[in-house]
Amino acid sequence: MFKTILVAMDGSKASEKALEAAINESGIRNSVLNAVYVIETGGFKSIPTDSAMELLYSKLETVGKNAFSEGEKLAKAHNVELKTHIKQGHAGEEIIKLADEINADLIVMGSTGKSDVDRLFLGSVTEFVIRHSKVSTMVVRL
Repeated sequence: MFKTILVAMDGSKASEKALEAAINESGIRNSVLNAVYVIETGGFKSIPTDSAMELLYSKLETVGKNAFSEGEKLAKAHNVELKTHIKQGHAGEEIIKLADEINADLIVMGSTGKSDVDRLFLGSVTEFVIRHSKVSTMVVRL
């Protein structure tokens, strides 16, 4: 049923559980597995670009690459190939846009994001994707 799976990663424990679930689904269904990490830049648009901003962007990009590195090891241990994508912009919009670009038929996400504020809600990005995605979305709880 699911031929192409997209898992959203942000370095949180919830996204690690989502990756585990996505690897499991991909292995069972012999699906193509993609992972996305979005550098959330929506709140930065009004801040002038300078060396501090470049440093912050670089730090966030490193977090994504580290999450992918661990994810690739886990996927390889389960004989699943993981294709990775780093995007920037509004996380929910970028996840939906990438799902459309790669023809994903399942998006897998953690129930909460990395920030403590997100824990007050289902997860603002997760909720956005659930509400706006045209494909099935699996929400994985801790």
